[in-house]
Amino acid sequence: MGSVIPLSTNPQCAGRPRVGFLGVGRIGLHRMRAIVDTGSVESAAIFDPSPEMAAAARELTPEAAVVSSFEALLDQQLDGVVIASPSALHAAQSIVALEQGVAVFCQKPLGRTRDEAAAVVDTARNMDRLLSVDLSYRHTDGMQQIRDLIAQGELGTVFAADLTFHNAYGPSKPWFYDRALSGGGCVIDLGVHLVDLLLWVLGFPDVVRVESRLMCKGAPVRRDGEDVEDYAVATLELASGVVARIACSWHLQAGCDAVIAADFHGTGGGASFRNVSGSYLDFSAERYRGTQRQVLALPPDAWGGRAAAAWAKRLAAGERFDPDNERLVAVADVLDRIYGR
Repeated sequence: MGSVIPLSTNPQCAGRPRVGFLGVGRIGLHRMRAIVDTGSVESAAIFDPSPEMAAAARELTPEAAVVSSFEALLDQQLDGVVIASPSALHAAQSIVALEQGVAVFCQKPLGRTRDEAAAVVDTARNMDRLLSVDLSYRHTDGMQQIRDLIAQGELGTVFAADLTFHNAYGPSKPWFYDRALSGGGCVIDLGVHLVDLLLWVLGFPDVVRVESRLMCKGAPVRRDGEDVEDYAVATLELASGVVARIACSWHLQAGCDAVIAADFHGTGGGASFRNVSGSYLDFSAERYRGTQRQVLALPPDAWGGRAAAAWAKRLAAGERFDPDNERLVAVADVLDRIYGR
């Protein structure tokens, strides 16, 4: 956990940190609602390139100012900012905010490369400011229970894991398919969650070896080409001895909207997390002992905004830089290695 400091002395703050919202599309608006519902912060300002989206967001918090640029947002005497802009902007915008002493909650990925992610973490450390990334699947009830089982040794020695995220539709915005803007395809969009879950559940062991294959429309992706992958599979060997397989895709014909799963195999049992009936939101989790199974978690579980809400509460509690942010760089490093960078 980060260190604790007094709340902002800004007289407009009324005892609560002032937060701005950069980008209030579908995900940004959802995270904004989760933060507002905590009551921990004051919604100070909103900026979105779409006036319609900004106006819709302001209905949640009529007291917030709607401004015309990111720079104008930062001029609002903010204590924190929520960044939900295109991936190419995440690192640079996070750094600018942090350098002005503003805490950051950023959508994934924090950066398109390890170097970008490391630069943000370095800035947060140097400025001693709270930084969090919306790695939301950590906050599902099922994954938290599986992590606890593994940490307590209930599965024995975990030796293998399989994690999958197939999205039948793929992103709708063109910038996702531009490598310069996105940093990659389905790996950096969906695989980032799988890599993070794998390392988070197992206590962030070192990754000693990575092998991967990236494809676009059924053909191998050229490392020096312009196409981004719509299917990827990678094998990760961890210093703890675990061998993990990660697979993700866009537009896969899998008979449902999405296939999302994480399976962990140990010498004393297994555990599984998977989506229910192709849902993006509903998940179940089970524990296995031989051929027997025990239900750990079932829907409903309102997990989507928990990472954002947790950041808001930590900001209100006066927390600053968290050394665990170094693990964001570890995840970005694995993504780079999957891409062969």
